[in-house]
Amino acid sequence: MFDSVSFDAVSSALDGLALRQRVIANNVANINTPNFLAGRVEFEDALAAAVSDGTGAVVATQDESLEPTNTNGNNVNLDSETLQNVDTNLRYQLATQAVDQEFSLMRIALGNS
Repeated sequence: MFDSVSFDAVSSALDGLALRQRVIANNVANINTPNFLAGRVEFEDALAAAVSDGTGAVVATQDESLEPTNTNGNNVNLDSETLQNVDTNLRYQLATQAVDQEFSLMRIALGNS
């Protein structure tokens, strides 16, 4: 169970989403910092490819946003960050429910419901 593609994929997704939450928080904290470039975390395409390849494990990475900057050189957009945060939180909740379901099935299979 712990070495299955689905468990590896959900684990990778949780790690990537947690990193994205930290990056969003850092972006919002630096919304007024001159020349600060927002961070972005992308892992979904790599995760889909890994699942297709039968592994399911990926490591999310952080890159700088290439979005246009304001007059102070900062490119953090609070509206965008807020929407990304809501989306990320919903995805994280869904992934944790998937993990919970996997463990519930394991408990049932072991007779420890």
